[in-house]
Amino acid sequence: MIVFPNAKINIGLNIVERRPDGYHNLKSVFYPIKIYDRLQVEEATNSLAAECNIVSEGYTIAGDSKDNLVVKAYNLIRQEYKIPAVNVKLTKLIPMGAGLGGGSSDAAYMLKALNDLFELNISEEKLQQIAAKLGADCAIFIKNQPVYATGIGNVFHYDVKIPSLAGKTIIVVKPDVFVSTKDAYSMIHPKSPKYSLTESICKPTETWKDTIVNDFEVSVFAKFPLIGDVKTKLYNLGAEYASMSGSGSSVFGIFNKPIENFEIHFPDMFSVQIPL
Repeated sequence: MIVFPNAKINIGLNIVERRPDGYHNLKSVFYPIKIYDRLQVEEATNSLAAECNIVSEGYTIAGDSKDNLVVKAYNLIRQEYKIPAVNVKLTKLIPMGAGLGGGSSDAAYMLKALNDLFELNISEEKLQQIAAKLGADCAIFIKNQPVYATGIGNVFHYDVKIPSLAGKTIIVVKPDVFVSTKDAYSMIHPKSPKYSLTESICKPTETWKDTIVNDFEVSVFAKFPLIGDVKTKLYNLGAEYASMSGSGSSVFGIFNKPIENFEIHFPDMFSVQIPL
């Protein structure tokens, strides 16, 4: 079985308060986009042990394979369901450390693939509960639709209407800069947003730059000016709205039409233009 985990962007990211458990409550809109990894999952018929044997290509994944979220997803399913060993091939095409949710998407799609491959009949709601154990944003990729999120990014409000961006174009750029999520949060001063995200996002896209903000940008841009420069270049190219996604380091711009030769403005950086 082959599935294609996709990336996401954050449209607005307001850090509203620090929780007693050390995490932060936030408000954000998660919006899936068409940048994909490739995940192949097959039953390992030659293995007697119940385990997940994983190989990867594309972007190099640091650390021990047992710490990969795909392996952890398998182990969570195996705790409750009798599934055999599997062989997994993960092709990483979504940049890592980018605020695009690639690792979380891989984990969520692993859960869905195992559910389908072994006909486990796990409900969508339960898959979300399992995914939430792997990371706050993993569960968004189970339904994989635009959604307003609160809590630590794990409470989804599907009753809030998120307008479609179909017909528009997005350019995503990731500078060769690593932003530690832990460090990014350490520089944040939680506060209530000046404008309601759920109200602002329903207005024309060209008005978003005045009301929809990512609270991480102030401190991250100060430490890594190159990321802020990318946002400026996207606006100079004609973006209706541009923002950093998550805690960075990727930045996206939303355009009314495709931009020719956009890559020349972002030398030595990952950059891609795709329809929304």
